[in-house]
Amino acid sequence: MSAVSVLALLLVPPVSVQRRLWVRCSISTRAHLHGVHTRVAMPLLPASPPPLSLSRSLAAAAAASRRGRAVTCAAARGAASSSSASFDAAGFEAERLRLDAEARAGMASAAAVAGAEAADPKAWKWAIRKRVWDALEAEGVARDPRPVHHRIPNFDGAAAAADSLGRLDVFQDAQCVKVNPDSPQKQVRFLTLSGDKKLLTPQPRLRTGFFSVLESHMIPIGCIPEACTSVGAAKYGRPIGLDEKIKVDLIVIGSVAVDPSTGARLGKGEGFAELEYGMLRYMGSISDSTMIVTTVHDKQLVNDIPVEKLLVHDVPVDIICTPTQVIFTNTTIAKPQGIYWEKLSPEKLGQIRILQELKRRIESETGTTLPCGPSEKLPPTAQRRRRKRRR
Repeated sequence: MSAVSVLALLLVPPVSVQRRLWVRCSISTRAHLHGVHTRVAMPLLPASPPPLSLSRSLAAAAAASRRGRAVTCAAARGAASSSSASFDAAGFEAERLRLDAEARAGMASAAAVAGAEAADPKAWKWAIRKRVWDALEAEGVARDPRPVHHRIPNFDGAAAAADSLGRLDVFQDAQCVKVNPDSPQKQVRFLTLSGDKKLLTPQPRLRTGFFSVLESHMIPIGCIPEACTSVGAAKYGRPIGLDEKIKVDLIVIGSVAVDPSTGARLGKGEGFAELEYGMLRYMGSISDSTMIVTTVHDKQLVNDIPVEKLLVHDVPVDIICTPTQVIFTNTTIAKPQGIYWEKLSPEKLGQIRILQELKRRIESETGTTLPCGPSEKLPPTAQRRRRKRRR
């Protein structure tokens, strides 16, 4: 190889750096305005490709990188394959669907009670949720799983909203991204793993565990799309506990409704996003400066979430990505500082083992008894199953 050829190769940055440079040159999304939210129209077309000669150089560099990485990651992939071979995917999915049905029945019951009792402090939240769910179904933008009621709703254009997020500097710069496990954020999880970032995702409803960590080198070749599902995350992910030392650079959260003028957000009504956020604060993994992004359909944007009625544990968002726009909310709503035990019912605590562990740990460390929130009625389906198991 000539000296000129060697010099040319040395001057070519790594493929990942080139990709980020092309993206950053194609759009500018920095907005530092205060007091008002900022809407930035995002192009949905990919950036222009590099010149042909550069493409060939990058292809050669990428091929060499893949060969080296294959040797480095062979052991990890072998371990993942061995572990996944014994994983009961069908059983996991059946249990997840059963718990999902129970939870949705409980939410429907709670919404009906709140709607019948005007004095219920949560009635206004359920009214907004129902309006959004109804609109998504009626206007033909809802996507499976259907119906979208009592879910983080999947929608037409979810991948486009995720791609807009993927072009933001805050995502490009992140090394570890926490993403919720719901359907409309599947493309966000794919972009995280395919971008060689660390993905932190909660196990569904925290019923069976806590968080799982996934990295591309842990996943067999060609299996990243599967790893972006709940079953795949359990199959290929590494479960972590409260003692894990992990820094989360960005949080991506699902929403039912969000107010672009304030950053106020409503989830589906179970409170798991708030619990996950609170536990990450306890672990020291996030802070007030950790950005929170949501991806939603434009029809999920509302202007009637009363900030003064939000609770101390409600999580606001800094950035909203839709299929057509990116909105910087410049929210002034305070972010939760941890778990607010006085808001947590004994029934909810009884469902989540990791919270029980955290409560015991804090009480042991401080020598005090943590407060408990008011009781709540369990979903009828959960009560029936519990009685059957006692017989």
